[in-house]
Amino acid sequence: MSEQIDNIRHLRRLSGILMHPTSLPGEYGIGDLGPEAYRFVDFLREADQHLWQTLPLGPTGDTNCPYQCYSSFAGQPLLISPELLREDGLLTDGELEEKPEFPEEKVDYELVKEYKDDLFHKAFQRFRMLMAETDEAEEADILPEQKEETDILSKQEEASGESHILTLKKEFDDFCLHTDWLSDYAMFMAIKKSKDGAHWLNWEKKYRKPTKSQKTVIERELHEDITYEKFLQWLFFRQWKALKAYANEKGILLIGDIPIFVAGDSADVWSQPKLFLLDKDGFPTVVAGVPPDYFSATGQLWGNPLYDWKYHKKTEFAWWMKRIETQLTMSDIVRIDHFRGLESYWEVSADAETALEGRWAEGPGDSFFEQIETVLGTDLPIIAEDLGVITDEVRALRDRYGLPGMKILQFAFEDSDSSYLPYNQPYNCICYTGTHDNDTSTGWYDHAPEHIRDKVRRYMNTDGSQISWDFIRTCFGSPARIAIAPVQDLLCQGSEYRMNIPGVADGNWAYRVGKDLLTSDIATRLRDITHLYGR
Repeated sequence: MSEQIDNIRHLRRLSGILMHPTSLPGEYGIGDLGPEAYRFVDFLREADQHLWQTLPLGPTGDTNCPYQCYSSFAGQPLLISPELLREDGLLTDGELEEKPEFPEEKVDYELVKEYKDDLFHKAFQRFRMLMAETDEAEEADILPEQKEETDILSKQEEASGESHILTLKKEFDDFCLHTDWLSDYAMFMAIKKSKDGAHWLNWEKKYRKPTKSQKTVIERELHEDITYEKFLQWLFFRQWKALKAYANEKGILLIGDIPIFVAGDSADVWSQPKLFLLDKDGFPTVVAGVPPDYFSATGQLWGNPLYDWKYHKKTEFAWWMKRIETQLTMSDIVRIDHFRGLESYWEVSADAETALEGRWAEGPGDSFFEQIETVLGTDLPIIAEDLGVITDEVRALRDRYGLPGMKILQFAFEDSDSSYLPYNQPYNCICYTGTHDNDTSTGWYDHAPEHIRDKVRRYMNTDGSQISWDFIRTCFGSPARIAIAPVQDLLCQGSEYRMNIPGVADGNWAYRVGKDLLTSDIATRLRDITHLYGR
């Protein structure tokens, strides 16, 4: 399979679809890693696409934003498939039948969280019960398959002769033993839930800055809750690994996404404060953002703590190297969000109300990428998100390491000779009709001034009646080595279906594809365009 993937990665021209797994259809209130994810892979294969791009896959906080996660390494438990848990004998048919009436085309996160947490606790208790029964059988020198069969335990034995349950137990134990970030993350989440979700800076000192001996006490105190968090992570990575293997077998590469900054309320900052610019109590002294740009007249105040790059350099960027290596076990290519922050970043005082009052500070630059090349080699499977205020220095850093940048067609028609226009695009770039931060192509066109709409129609030689497909055709026909379209553009969906509105706190990240909307007719149309433009 690795040879096949290498062959795909080095094809001259590729194309694919951007869709976060939460946007998949399904019966459980949110897209997940179950049957609908596999059907989407089949759809991509039918359409002769080779790429599936997602957003970050981490566990999200109260805003449900995948760029503000509780961990840079952990997976999103809400993506765990209940149907796959049933196949593993950890849930019953009856337990899956009892579910709320979920909306079909958006995620009601609060309803989903409540429902899935209850469901996953049932799976966890059953898993613990089965593990205990297996341990008792081993102590009595009785093989698990000799015990009285139930609807849960009556799994076929694997080729090795081990029962399914014994295999699960071994996988879980191995995962816990060999996942070095897991203990800190699980403890962080267990404490957070015991504090009703309070930010870790508001915890008592013994939890906020625990000593080694205090961590031992917390481990005993919250043992079951900590084990539950480890259980969820094992399930996520088990299901994701299987889905990735299936996609790769079908000739689909996965493009992952690394947010350059981490959330302040995260296991990363809690467990490794030396990595960040914090005061003695753990509060950030400066935070991340961007100056005024296309998306916001006052800039964007993200509020993430900034890195202590001097400390990172002393460690040869060990934490970052681990982060990238981990991401590349989950995906085949990785996009670094806000790439320009590795050359220089917008630093704002932690008490500022907007991002207007900030300054540019120097990032790690060449030393960072030289270390990546030392660890990963020189053919880096990395995409540079180079949107926004981009300088010659940022472009030079990107080009020195051969990283493709991004070209957004929706940005192409506002200037007379924009670098985003296809005839100005270099080969080594990724052309998008739009991204998760943009309006859908249909929505963008509907709200654009008439002189821009006129330019689009003339450039694309269209009457604009199916403008999103005109955008797809133009994108796929561009010189860019990779072309990507958000799934909404395949469905000609308007502004009400966009994924995110930057600078708006509520109502984002909830988009879902309606059931059975990705038809064979759409796959055929996309395949024809793909073949027409040699992708």
